[in-house]
Amino acid sequence: MNCLNLFQESLVWLMPIIIILAIWEAIWKLIALWKAARNSHLAWFICIALINTAGILPIIYIILHKKKS
Repeated sequence: MNCLNLFQESLVWLMPIIIILAIWEAIWKLIALWKAARNSHLAWFICIALINTAGILPIIYIILHKKKS
């Protein structure tokens, strides 16, 4: 088995993981960007927009800035 075949075989199970992770990141990023824009938090908006953290930074923002009831 050469390197090309090994690479192609690893893509079979790796691509669905990458796609799921990209969707996960996009959903959390959009929610956090929306909230940061509505709250006029420019620094948070820029950080969330530029840094890819697999949804961790957007989740932190949402938790820290949720409305208190």
